[in-house]
Amino acid sequence: MSQPEIPAEWPSIPAQVPGNVELDLIAAGQLPANLDQGNRIYEAQQYEAHQWWYRREFSAPQLQAGQRLFLTFAGLDTLGTVWLNGHKLGSTANMLTEHRFDVTDTVCADRNTLVVGIDSAVLEGRRHVAAPGEYANAINWESLTVRKAPHMYGWDILPRLVSAGLWRNVALEVAEPTRWNAFYLGTRALDTTTGTATIWLEWDFTTNRMALDDLTVIFTLRQGNKPAHHSVHPALGTHGRILLDLKGIEPWWPRGYGAAALYDATLELQDTAGMVLATATWRTGFRTVELRRTEVTAREAPGEFLFVVNGEPVFIKGTNWVPLDALHSRDPQHLAGATAMLVDLNCNMIRCWGGNVYEDHAFFDFCDAAGILVWQDFALACAIYPQTPEFAAVMRQEAEAVIGKLRNHPSLALWAGNNEIDEAHRWSQNGLDPNLHDRLSREVLAAAVRRHDPLRPYLPSSPYLSPEFFRHGGGEHLKTEDHLWGPRDDFKGAFYRNSSAHFVSEIGYHGCPDRASLEQMMDPAFLWPWQDNDQWLTRAVRGKPRETAFNFRIPLMSKQIKVLFDTVPNDLDDYILASQISQAEALKYFLEWARLGKWRRTGMLWWNLRDGWPVISDAIVDYYGRKKLAYGYLRRIQADLCAICADPIAGRQEIVLVNDTLAPVAGTVTVRDLDSGHPLLDTTFAAPANGRTTAGTVAESAQPACYLLEWTAGGHTRRNHYLAGPRPFSLPQYRRWLTLLDD
Repeated sequence: MSQPEIPAEWPSIPAQVPGNVELDLIAAGQLPANLDQGNRIYEAQQYEAHQWWYRREFSAPQLQAGQRLFLTFAGLDTLGTVWLNGHKLGSTANMLTEHRFDVTDTVCADRNTLVVGIDSAVLEGRRHVAAPGEYANAINWESLTVRKAPHMYGWDILPRLVSAGLWRNVALEVAEPTRWNAFYLGTRALDTTTGTATIWLEWDFTTNRMALDDLTVIFTLRQGNKPAHHSVHPALGTHGRILLDLKGIEPWWPRGYGAAALYDATLELQDTAGMVLATATWRTGFRTVELRRTEVTAREAPGEFLFVVNGEPVFIKGTNWVPLDALHSRDPQHLAGATAMLVDLNCNMIRCWGGNVYEDHAFFDFCDAAGILVWQDFALACAIYPQTPEFAAVMRQEAEAVIGKLRNHPSLALWAGNNEIDEAHRWSQNGLDPNLHDRLSREVLAAAVRRHDPLRPYLPSSPYLSPEFFRHGGGEHLKTEDHLWGPRDDFKGAFYRNSSAHFVSEIGYHGCPDRASLEQMMDPAFLWPWQDNDQWLTRAVRGKPRETAFNFRIPLMSKQIKVLFDTVPNDLDDYILASQISQAEALKYFLEWARLGKWRRTGMLWWNLRDGWPVISDAIVDYYGRKKLAYGYLRRIQADLCAICADPIAGRQEIVLVNDTLAPVAGTVTVRDLDSGHPLLDTTFAAPANGRTTAGTVAESAQPACYLLEWTAGGHTRRNHYLAGPRPFSLPQYRRWLTLLDD
């Protein structure tokens, strides 16, 4: 098919690649530069039905005999048609995967013209007539059949920005006639006491050679400058698989449990003359990861949901990873700052939420080196997608591409089928059981993981509502893993305290950003008060001006302030402080609740680290990088060794030391009243490896108070605090406590 003529009267503007059309429109003066301020985000919606054309001229490299030239799009958003020199190369329909075209026979020696047409994702989405068995949020129906990041159609944490563009790199790749197609390395078994491991190595290559008898595969491992393994294997075909027993191996551990030991792996294809025909290099680590889980749990018959690494149970402390930016071409500029915070907060797991894009290798390389386990959702969230053979084929292709790209990272611990789609079957009130209805999570994605990454665990949905869950009546108390949102009222309320879940993979609490951030995101006239304030609702986040689904979020934040202080300040600065205190104390309490219950409870991934747009949300760091009070509180209590004050029972409160390392720890712990300095406890403790111990008890306070806990072990002193006594607390008094708690 020849390229259609682009009408001369159509306007054109310069385009940045990688980029998004909104950023180009801003640069050209077609959209306001301060699109993220006030209500201006809605101006971008006028372009949702537009078609976009990219044009670029380039020179092609000169090819040697047998070489092929490929044009690769690392991210094309979304419905693209690609022409080179007037010839159609093909079409794309997935923002989330890479696309590759062989252009060897299409390029010219001198000047080439590349044209990419991108159709409207919204108009394409409207072509789909949703069936009664499908479901979406009110403004997300258009997303059901279009493979874009779900959040782009509007979410409670990000604005509606149904963007388009070449959001990741576009490149030319010269491919040799003999080249690797794929490789896979997994750890079948590992003994940390002897330093031995059994690994599964698999490869596939392409070649123009008819005979393979003179080819060998050479596999080497190095740890820094130190050789760790070298083996030579005959290439009996273009595909090979071997099991290798390795000795002297240092295992890869998540943070707190040991070093994240990495090795440089090299796979070479060599002929008998010693010529290397193909080389692949990557960094790897050796570990086993198991998710031990039962279908249901109950207080009278507890089940489990437990991550086990290298045979050791791991208590999970971490967060949910949401979009770094609503415009994804800007993701790389935020990556270093966000990942550095993961280390600063001592996270040992991060959950890549299903409403997002799939992160690139740079993110996983960081997690590999930092010892941070990655829970990876497939990009499906909060909806019931079409169950047609056509859509199942699309999802199978996407899953195979993403698994093949990411499976060699040691940090990758779990594939999850989706975010909250099992729950969406209940929200939709369609009466359908996801175990019988959702073929995507139960069949398509499960099969893709089994086929392409057989050594990693797979969870059908988060939370997963198993057949046993429904057979036992479908009560909330049956879930082994849960997202604890519920009424979002008192953070010490029964909904949270009485949860039977072993693992909490989402839990959050609202916190107002700093004044400086509010001033950046709102027009001055709308800064205060929050009541009947249109721009506060936009920051709530309201996807369209007439949408009301998330209008509850600002009053909710005020209600949460009132729970703690019995009054809602009418001054902006006091309101901000009270809100951040409320959020910080809530998140602190949630994580302490989980850690106090070790091993009945096995981990918590709080929601969430950082905003991807200027909004008012549950994040502990806003879009501008300003940290809320909760950041410091979580940083304290995510320490590997932490002293925690439990809630009172019969007038006494336990002081518990929780140790999330593989070595026993001994030290001293003191508790004193922060106002008076009066000592309440001064004792020694001995916390067992990967366990907990009670160091003593203190008396329940009859008045509102703050207890300061300090513990010393291994020459380091750390601190925590506990809000003691009955509510309400006084905001001026708490403000004073903050000065005393400051590290």
